[in-house]
Amino acid sequence: MGTVYKILPLALVQSALLAGGQVFLKFAMMRMKPFSWTWSFFGSALTNWPFAACGLCFLAASLLWMYMVKVFPLSTAYPLVSLSYVFGMVAAIVFFHEDVSLTKWIGVGLIMVGCCLIAK
Repeated sequence: MGTVYKILPLALVQSALLAGGQVFLKFAMMRMKPFSWTWSFFGSALTNWPFAACGLCFLAASLLWMYMVKVFPLSTAYPLVSLSYVFGMVAAIVFFHEDVSLTKWIGVGLIMVGCCLIAK
């Protein structure tokens, strides 16, 4: 079995975890007090379950990334992290009802083409 078939599923999961962490972070920030460098603001993070979920997603993504960097060439693994941009764009539409322009979709398409070229 080739390297591509081994790394691609891992890259998809790792990218999904990264994007999931960003989604939970956005939800957490929407529930928290206005951003400030105060104990009150950071204390509000401790009672915010989406903030904890964000941390768990980032932890899992980091552990998987450590495995990927150990086992696969960095020149193959690192560009595949950009798949998280694709997941992030879809999440922005699904969870936050954001409008995505044609230019952004073209950019996502180019990212996906680039990932395919790198993975080969």
